Amino acid sequence: MKIRTIVATLFAALLSTTLSAQDVAQEQVAQQEPTQTEEVDSKKSKKKKKEVQYNEHGEIIKTGYNFGPLPVVAFDADKGFQLGALLNIYNFGDGSTYPNPMSHWYFEASFFTKGSQLFVVSYDDKKLIPGVRWSTAVTLTNEKALDFYGFNGYASPYFGPSFGHLDGEKSEFYWMRRNQFRLVTSVQRRIVGNLHWAAGLGYYNIVTGNVNLEGYNGQNTLYQMYRNAGLIRDNEAHGGNVLQLKAGLVYDTRDHDSDPTRGVNIEATLVGAPDIIDRKGYSNLGFTFVGSQYVPVWKDKLTFAYRLGIQTKLAGEIPYYFINNLNTLFFRKVYTEGLGGNASVRGINRNGVVGNGMAWLNTEFRWRIVNFRFINQNFHIALNPFFDMGQVIQPYRLEEQKAAFELLDGKFNQDNPFYSGNEEALHATAGCGLKIVMNRNFVISVEMARALDNRDGQKLWNNIGFNYLF
Repeated sequence: MKIRTIVATLFAALLSTTLSAQDVAQEQVAQQEPTQTEEVDSKKSKKKKKEVQYNEHGEIIKTGYNFGPLPVVAFDADKGFQLGALLNIYNFGDGSTYPNPMSHWYFEASFFTKGSQLFVVSYDDKKLIPGVRWSTAVTLTNEKALDFYGFNGYASPYFGPSFGHLDGEKSEFYWMRRNQFRLVTSVQRRIVGNLHWAAGLGYYNIVTGNVNLEGYNGQNTLYQMYRNAGLIRDNEAHGGNVLQLKAGLVYDTRDHDSDPTRGVNIEATLVGAPDIIDRKGYSNLGFTFVGSQYVPVWKDKLTFAYRLGIQTKLAGEIPYYFINNLNTLFFRKVYTEGLGGNASVRGINRNGVVGNGMAWLNTEFRWRIVNFRFINQNFHIALNPFFDMGQVIQPYRLEEQKAAFELLDGKFNQDNPFYSGNEEALHATAGCGLKIVMNRNFVISVEMARALDNRDGQKLWNNIGFNYLF
């Protein structure tokens, strides 16, 4: 199981974080001393410091631009040490929409000692085009040790994290290589009330191959064995291009976008991927439903939140290198793929559960334990115990998977890792998280979880990242 540890001086980062343009102006005015009483009287209205406004929760209403820089120093057992930085830029305008920003920029650049890189630029705007929400993002990821556990969840055997290991930390047997460029954009416009239509476009360029790390040539990997058995076909083994066309409906009554305490958010999306670039025969049509509800239990201090997701293939065929993609109308996370990891089912191996169709459920309590103001910013700390589950509901190449198993005498062992003999079943996890939230938007998240079935891994899962899961 992947264990990720981030070492960062969070308070130092937060100290460097954000004074809005209005805050800076206020400080400059306060520092000015008049030279003549008459001059002060005549220009009193111009020199007067603007009063800070508060909302019904006692929070400072932020206006103008707020900047949130944060250094990233991390260690990842798969990728090595990570060095980088990120920057959030929020535009609250006149404060009438606070805590929801009028626009939001996000930048990230990270480098790993084993050669992986991550670059992200995203932009979300609700005011540039009147009545239209526009979101776009560009990401570039270079992963030299991407998790690959086969198809169809429990139908694929898992031999544990020590199988095939070199250093005792992680099994190279479950590694492969992937470089991915992604460009996604979407628009949303209101139909009536809280109901909106949405449409989007996505382009992916994906290059895959065997893991190639110093001291390990990757010849004995599950990826290579799948290739040898024909479960990964020659025309898809090295990746390809995917063009996605999206259209859907959105129903949103949340009180806040990033840190909601009440309301619902429902997205129903048709996703088509015509094979007009590579022409390899992998056109497909799918449907994705994701619904979240936030129920206030005690004022705004305690909220029960849950999310239900269902993704199915309606027609066509999906190439193996895109089977783990979870479709969304809007860009939310760098990694939104497979069931497992910090984007779906916390506590099981990343990409541990993939198929033509998948369903997942996240449930958690969000308990705001303390509120405070620091450097003229609104902060709170929250705990969120959670319970997650997921399952493949539409298998992917299952009969081919069984045929590959039978071809090797149908005997289950480490030389025949294609089929476990088990039917797919529910994958469940439990855990708890700690959140540090600034201005209801910038969220530092620390989470720990454990799978309830040893077939999903026996180690404690850890993640330090940003934002709530949903």
